[in-house]
Amino acid sequence: MDTIDEEIIRCVLRNARSTYGEIGKAAGLSAPAAKRRLDRLVSTGAIRGFTAIVDPQTLAWRTEAFVEVYCRGNPTPAELRQALEDIPEVVEACTVSGAADAVLHMLARNITHLEQSIQHVRATAPVERTESVIVLSRLIDRPRV
Repeated sequence: MDTIDEEIIRCVLRNARSTYGEIGKAAGLSAPAAKRRLDRLVSTGAIRGFTAIVDPQTLAWRTEAFVEVYCRGNPTPAELRQALEDIPEVVEACTVSGAADAVLHMLARNITHLEQSIQHVRATAPVERTESVIVLSRLIDRPRV
């Protein structure tokens, strides 16, 4: 990974629909050279995919929470991921250091929907209990690098 690759990645993070010409301009390359470099970044796994980022408000999923998960026993990250991956309200899950075993980012239509979704999380095999905080407002929301 060199500075040209980093510029390509920054350009694609700003706008995944950038043309090869736009990517090349940002990285100081011709469009064909930018395409070759971008293809290489994809084939090596440095770029894992391109996606649309949908505003949850558009889908009317306006209630957001961060949920700490405390597990029974010592499930592996793979076991915990498998237990949670079929819950669509879980939009992000991370194992963490500290008292909790994992932290979930959850989205729901409303408080009732969120409560039902958290109950679904609690009903999964490795989960013993949860602690939740509801998001009141987003202050910073940057694309991931």
